[in-house]
Amino acid sequence: MDTRTFRITVRGAFDGLTDDQRAALLADAAAHDVLRAAFTPEGSLTYDIAARPAFVFRFSATGKEEEDILEATEHAEAAAGAWLAERGYGFKNLRSSAEDLSQAPLSKRQRRAARTSDA
Repeated sequence: MDTRTFRITVRGAFDGLTDDQRAALLADAAAHDVLRAAFTPEGSLTYDIAARPAFVFRFSATGKEEEDILEATEHAEAAAGAWLAERGYGFKNLRSSAEDLSQAPLSKRQRRAARTSDA
């Protein structure tokens, strides 16, 4: 059986931040810019606290079965919550979405490459 790759996105909003917490997030904002976003096993956090209190964690995970995406999603949500809690950041509206890349449709470039390799 092939290994499946999952992309999990966990979204939420900071809640009840103190002035010091907000200042710390603003100071570290460059490291969490959307241009640095990546799906990683550890999770990649992006936010723009100056514009809005929303944040996004991006996780990657693997599994053998289609059902493994549920466990991977639960793990990602728990990891995001733990990261925020460890730093004392309040949050609300935590929700997640996941995609099994083995089920994703091929892009135009991928279809063209597949046709070329089959010929």
